[in-house]
Amino acid sequence: MHAPESGPPPEGGAQSAGAGGGAGLPGIVPARLDGHRLVPLATALLDADGVVLHWSEDAERLLGWRAEEIVGQLAAPLLTGAGERTEVLELYEHILTGRRWSGVFPVRHKDGHQVELDFRTYGIAGPGGRPLVLATGSDVRALRQVEANLAVVDGFFTQSPIGLAVYDTDLRYVRLNEALARMDGLPAEEHLGRRLDAVLPGINSTEIETVMRAVLATGEPVVDARSYGHTPGEPDQDRAWSASYFRLADPSGRVLGVSSSIIDVTERFQAEARAARAQERLTLLAEATSRIGTTLDMQRTAEELIAAVVPKFADFATVDLLDPVLQGEEPSLLAPDQGVLLRAVAAGEVPGSGLTGVADAVGETTAYDSHRNYTKSLRSGKSMVIAKMDEPTLRKLAAREERVAPGLAAGIHSYLLVPLLARGMVLGGAEFVRTRNPESFSEADVALAEELVARTAVCIDNARLYRRERDTALTLQRSLLPQEIHRTLGLEIAYRYLPSSVVSEVGGDWFDVVPLSCGRVALVVGDVMGHGIRAAATMGQLRTVARTLATLDMPPAQVLARLDETATGIGEGQFATCVCAVYDPVDRSCAVACAGHLPPVVMDADGVARSLQVPPGVPLGVGGVAFESIEFTLPEGSVLALYTDGLVERRGEDIDHGINELCATLAARERTLEAHCDAVVSALVRDGSEDDVAMIMARALPLPGDRIATLPLTGEGPMPARARRFTRSTLAAWGLAPLADFAELLVSELVTNALVHAQQPRRLRLFRDRMLTLEVADAGRQAPRLRPAGSEDEGGRGMYLINELAHRWGSRPTHDGKVVWAELELPLGS
Repeated sequence: MHAPESGPPPEGGAQSAGAGGGAGLPGIVPARLDGHRLVPLATALLDADGVVLHWSEDAERLLGWRAEEIVGQLAAPLLTGAGERTEVLELYEHILTGRRWSGVFPVRHKDGHQVELDFRTYGIAGPGGRPLVLATGSDVRALRQVEANLAVVDGFFTQSPIGLAVYDTDLRYVRLNEALARMDGLPAEEHLGRRLDAVLPGINSTEIETVMRAVLATGEPVVDARSYGHTPGEPDQDRAWSASYFRLADPSGRVLGVSSSIIDVTERFQAEARAARAQERLTLLAEATSRIGTTLDMQRTAEELIAAVVPKFADFATVDLLDPVLQGEEPSLLAPDQGVLLRAVAAGEVPGSGLTGVADAVGETTAYDSHRNYTKSLRSGKSMVIAKMDEPTLRKLAAREERVAPGLAAGIHSYLLVPLLARGMVLGGAEFVRTRNPESFSEADVALAEELVARTAVCIDNARLYRRERDTALTLQRSLLPQEIHRTLGLEIAYRYLPSSVVSEVGGDWFDVVPLSCGRVALVVGDVMGHGIRAAATMGQLRTVARTLATLDMPPAQVLARLDETATGIGEGQFATCVCAVYDPVDRSCAVACAGHLPPVVMDADGVARSLQVPPGVPLGVGGVAFESIEFTLPEGSVLALYTDGLVERRGEDIDHGINELCATLAARERTLEAHCDAVVSALVRDGSEDDVAMIMARALPLPGDRIATLPLTGEGPMPARARRFTRSTLAAWGLAPLADFAELLVSELVTNALVHAQQPRRLRLFRDRMLTLEVADAGRQAPRLRPAGSEDEGGRGMYLINELAHRWGSRPTHDGKVVWAELELPLGS
């Protein structure tokens, strides 16, 4: 038991309390927060006789006696045992004299067990000077527990290596530990009563206080909130911290403030930043890889690089190519004394950077001598990086002096040049500039740029090679296609040839219109499988052979059979499809044969279009398969259309759909043939076509009566004489009298040859077009040939005579025999 303490009693007097006894007493500050005591504090008021006048709720909880049970009763018999009562009464008398007393004393609980209480007693004066005693007591065990808890908390707060702080509801520092003070570089007392922005102006205090206010408002704790900046202790060193915040409240829920725990995560932050930048670079590389090189166009590829790096990697970028590379020439190594001529092909910037205006415009060329840094970098093939740009350095880099000042004004602070290299050869250079991005180009940035530029260089070089191959193939292809379509009597012809829109897809489609004897014409359309120079070369070979075979008056099926042999001889799996049609304007007959090609389409004069049922055959190059032909009449006004599959074939669609669409487009009357071609192209040819398109349309026209004359060779009388007279009179009527002598002689020999060798000449036909054609039809099957005749032979010289006099001559088989013909050139102006 502690010794008594002397001293004046607390100010104020006792207040009477009823049975409830809950009123507060002056001078007593219970250990409570908003009505909830941390440690119960029992209070009691006794008179001079020891009768209880007041009994608090905490006294009820500690000792079990309710106020109504104990108020008005003597305290000693109820609260002490018989052994301690004498001592208690003596102590009570002592307290009544006005002396204070404190100490630990056992008090009996209502149920009989003893409770150790830590007492404080005060002798006070009641109404009228009446002596009273005010006693307060707390459970010793509870006090010891609170003291232990407070010691643990205090030890944690003061000894923790983690920064700890408590803020009030106005976010002012209330308490912080030394660990946090060391982090901030300020003594703890310079924090107290001040807000974050006043103590640490160099960090992102606005964001931090926003987080703390949210914690105050919602009660939701925040973990790992990042803050960054510099402290007074390290003003030149940027740091990063991770903080967790939770709201402080008493047991009643009243908000007291915010507590925070803070650790320095600068190294982790920097590692995370490095990892994030590495991830960004990998992401940029992956995205750029999928975006660069989507086409075989050099400028488009350069633009794709620019789009990939601005603004994620650089604020401004440009790609310049050596001018010879753009012309399709093979790149070469740069000599030590050799300058470069560069053409800007792509440039890009973040909006408002202002650098595009001080760089070469797209299409503009700039020459650099051999001593310029740009040229040296290209020559060495090594990147040039300038981490910190200044005026002298920029002056050495700029192509023109007047660009230096605007460049500095735009904020250029870091520069990177990466040569475009492919197959060890320099194609040009890519420049990257940073203005708004505060970081200079690092080694990792250089590696990323070199990877992107290397891919771009390979794609540009591929585009250059493809362009060169395409240009070569197109030149070859165009040189092998008909340069002029000759006018043909009785037939109007229109055509279209559309190369593939895909850069690398130069195809092997071809068409030809071959004038034949006697006004006939052969129409040929073919398609070599595959693309490129090889396909174009094969096309040229097949077209030449087809033209030659057609001029030999072979029927379409025989032309295809010989073409098949040619394609097989080319070898290496070269296949082609072909359709050949021969039209005779005199009787409007048309013979057609196919070699794996799409069927021709015929539109009648009444506007009804249909595809011809032609035996399809097999592609040229398969070998050993016979071809069949059909014959039909093409009435006046009808249209025959031959085409390649590029016109009607669509990815994912049945080809019959395209053929039906072609028929539907042609089925319109009152159109010119050119209008028909335009309508078909407009309806069926789409942008981005992957194949060539070749198409011929032919319309049957009436044959002028003054261009053809026929003499049946029947009846009695000398046929050669009749033929000569008919020939002379016809030529006179046509104004071709100067050719009469030669024509009579040729006709006489042709008719005589038919009488001698075929025994049954049938008709003589004169046909005037680009040539004067003389033809005799007979019943024989054997073609005439030149045979040597002795000096004493009376005959056998007719064909030699025809061969000498005619411009050209020949024969062709017919259904009922053959036709032998000869041509004479018309006089100028006829």
